[in-house]
Amino acid sequence: MSKIYFQGTFGAYSHLAAQSIEPQSEIIPCKTFDECFVKASKDSTSKIIIPESNRITGNIGIEYLIFKYRLNIYSEYFQKIEHNLLGIPGTKISDITDVYSHGQALSQCSKFIKLHKIVEHVRADTAGSAEMVSRVKDKKKAAIASSLSAKTYGLEIIKKNIENETGNLTRFLIMGKNISQPEYGKKKYITSFLFKLKSKPAALYQALGGFAINSVNLTKLQSYPEKNSFDSFFFLCDLDGHIEDEKVQKSLEELGFHCQDFHVLGVFEADEVRGK
Repeated sequence: MSKIYFQGTFGAYSHLAAQSIEPQSEIIPCKTFDECFVKASKDSTSKIIIPESNRITGNIGIEYLIFKYRLNIYSEYFQKIEHNLLGIPGTKISDITDVYSHGQALSQCSKFIKLHKIVEHVRADTAGSAEMVSRVKDKKKAAIASSLSAKTYGLEIIKKNIENETGNLTRFLIMGKNISQPEYGKKKYITSFLFKLKSKPAALYQALGGFAINSVNLTKLQSYPEKNSFDSFFFLCDLDGHIEDEKVQKSLEELGFHCQDFHVLGVFEADEVRGK
């Protein structure tokens, strides 16, 4: 049986996403994102599922690991995020004085928390908060987490969908050591890559010229400082198209002239959610 690793504990949104994508795989939790990348780097038969960005709160913050380990991206998956208030069975909202969850989940539910004058406590993850609430068995304490967490830890959903905005999505990347990409066809594709520019004036402006000339659409372009540096940056980039498309190839060739480091992270089908 193939393995897929995720960061967090059972019941996490990453666990939920893994169940949707790889229901036949053995789904294994890791304490940290770094541990996930290390496992996949050592075992070519395994995969990892990593949250990359959230529609409301932006980047998750794992770019430095993508740069360090350079695993291949096999696909993307957009998980609908529905936050629920979980408590000991029989708990009412009026009983709750304290709520526990990941910082992003708390911020995404800030209106509900303020409305009910509940004190928030930041924890490492949503599912871990649910596990803690189930363990202490105190009706004053609640967690914000997924419905899977409620099922996993025997908690009751006190209030469903308490997020500030409906339609929230988290983009997950499925990654692994082996290089694999779909054949070039008529579907919509994403090519993901990273690069580091040569140190010269107007390098970024010149490097991106090829994309404009060839009418290639960049859907993501973000800069990140290299470890222990404030004057050396790498860029993570996604573009619409397959690497075997002539326009994409010409654009990347032009980019290559201006780079001291260039690496293709993956070519994969665009998730249908992108067009909605």
